[in-house]
Amino acid sequence: MRPLWRASSILIVALVLSVAVVPQAGWPKGERPAAVVRSGNGVMRGIVRAATQAMLYTQIQGRVSQLPRKEGERIEKGETLVQIDCEKYRAELAAAIAEHQAKDKTFANNKELTKLNAVSTLELEISEAEAKKAQAAIRIADINVRSCRIAAPFSGRITGVMVNEHENVFPNDKLLSLLDDTSLEIELVLPSSSLAWLKRKARFTFTIDETKGEYQAKVKEIGANIDPASQTVKVIGAFEKLPPEVLAGMSGSAQFPTMQP
Repeated sequence: MRPLWRASSILIVALVLSVAVVPQAGWPKGERPAAVVRSGNGVMRGIVRAATQAMLYTQIQGRVSQLPRKEGERIEKGETLVQIDCEKYRAELAAAIAEHQAKDKTFANNKELTKLNAVSTLELEISEAEAKKAQAAIRIADINVRSCRIAAPFSGRITGVMVNEHENVFPNDKLLSLLDDTSLEIELVLPSSSLAWLKRKARFTFTIDETKGEYQAKVKEIGANIDPASQTVKVIGAFEKLPPEVLAGMSGSAQFPTMQP
């Protein structure tokens, strides 16, 4: 009987372990928020993030000729961040313009000849289509030339540089990551039961771990859906006055004075 009892015990332990290691579902991989921490006095964890941020990609193939900015530097909207050698694309644009001029002259000549019945209607229509095709080629070449210069879409700071000067890049290669540090907001994950009392513009105090400072904030937006697995809702808060020492990625605790148990 003892071996049977021992085997049963091993089976029970194995079942308990198999249940313990089953991961929770409900949040996409890499998007699970910080754990919701709640104490008796209504404290919730949150993280500071930039509302405006972007990853810049290249649209063309070429050599990086200029990379004037480095990670951490402040940038202004419209300034050049990456310059790709554009000699080839300028030459293609010039060739496209010359091709269009030739096709357009052929079309204009055929229109005159059509009046004299010297050219068929089919030949006229084909020459017109060729002229339009050449015009489209100009637009494509012009887009490539303008893609040689990657400008800042907004003012802010560079958070990452994924390329070096003189390197060759290809379409869809990552170049730079940016964020607007004047658009910082607070992302919280609250229990769905908090919707019974939580309202937009509700004020709270956010204490940041890194600075040890307390900052006044208010609820900007409340998530449109509840995660069914964790029974939580995402809440976005805004600083009443943006503190200069706060950076994106800092975390802290939010205290709601009106929070109910």
